[in-house]
Order: sequence, then C-alpha cells, then structure tokens
Amino acid sequence: MNKLYIEAVIDADMDLLWERTQHPAEHRRWDLRFTDIDYLPEIPGKPTHFRYATRAIPFRPIAGTGISAGDRDRPDGSRTSALRFSSTDPLSIIEDGSGYWRYVPTPSGIRFYTGYDYTVRWGRLGPVADRIFRPLMGWATAWSFDRLRLWCERDITPRRSLMYAVLEYLTRAIVLVTAVATLTLAPFGWLTLASCTAAAAAVLAPPAPVTPAARRCLRTPPARTTTPSLLTALETAT
Repeated sequence: MNKLYIEAVIDADMDLLWERTQHPAEHRRWDLRFTDIDYLPEIPGKPTHFRYATRAIPFRPIAGTGISAGDRDRPDGSRTSALRFSSTDPLSIIEDGSGYWRYVPTPSGIRFYTGYDYTVRWGRLGPVADRIFRPLMGWATAWSFDRLRLWCERDITPRRSLMYAVLEYLTRAIVLVTAVATLTLAPFGWLTLASCTAAAAAVLAPPAPVTPAARRCLRTPPARTTTPSLLTALETAT
C-alpha cells in the first residue's frame, strides 16, 4: 500500500496555523479522524505523549496513544512536527504508525502537508480491509485540511463548515433523487433534458466556497518531498 500524502496551501499566519494544529483542543475541532486528543503528563527529556480516540463505531470509542515532537525554529522559517502512534484496541485496524506535518512558507501561503503510514492488524483480513480503509483515511485527512483552511482563511468555524457540508450534500442528494425519479416517470422531451442536466449538476458541480472539499488538496507527493529528519529521530526514541 502507498503511504498517505495530503497537501493544502493555507493563506494564514504561521502562529495561528501552528496553534490550531498543535493544540489538542483546537486540533480535534477540525480533524474528522478524531473525537478526542489529549496530552498526557510530561516526562522531562522525553517527547510529548498523547492519547487519541475516534468514534468510528457508535457508542464504542476506539483509542490509542502516541508521542510527538515539534521543531518551530528552523532557519528557513518552516516548521515541522512528527508523531508515532499505536493502538492495542482489537477493533482498531491500525496497529501502529508514524507521520509528520510540515509548514513551509510560500508567496501564496503556507504549504501545509502531511505524510504518514501505518501497519494493520486482523491477520489476513487486515490488508483486505485496508484497501477500503486507507482511501477513506486519505479522503478524511484531505477534507479536514480544507476545513482547517476555511477556518484560518475565512474564519468559518469547523462547526459551521460541517453544517454547510451537510446542507450541500443533502441538497445534491435531493436533486439527484428527484431527477432520477423524473426520468423514470416522465415521457421524453424537455423534462427529460432538464432532469439529466439537474442530475449532472448534482454530481459534477464544484463544492461551494464555504464547503470543505477533499478535492482541493493535493494527494500525490511532489518529487521534491522528503521525510523530515525529526520523524527519523522520533522513530528511534524510546
């Protein structure tokens, strides 16, 4: 399986972006993958330890733990954070993994991108299930990055952007169902053409400017992208 890569360009202040991605209370507001993120008590001389959870299954959170480290004083003005994570929960397809976030200033905004990978459990079923799970994780990460962009650039809170997304998805679904129903009942003519046009618009129309969309993010790593040394150091930490 390929490693996951997602990139967004966010026109915002570096300190604001860092705060909203590094502070657990802010992070869990925009990241669709998590419902809870909390730092554990600090251990002097050790990376930061954290606990995370997601409610992928109703009434049954799936939890895990990890360690993270950040570098916000790089000479070129960029910043980096890296993390390792794992879960002992038998319902979690993810057994352990690692990844990084990079914050690179550019003339058009901060190039904010992530690369991460993980191993799976569940024996022979794990790799099969991951063929569905991994694309969903990539989509959720990209959608969340665009949600974060809207928050930083346009001050659209994560709660509001989720509401906009739900309304847009419902509108598209209603238009599509109505168009299909009309096609099956109406005779050929102008109504058929109108129904086809409406169905095509419901599927192909670009998302509204206030609605988060995974398609706005780059999902293929550029050739120049390398794994930061901070992640290598963290992977060897004990």
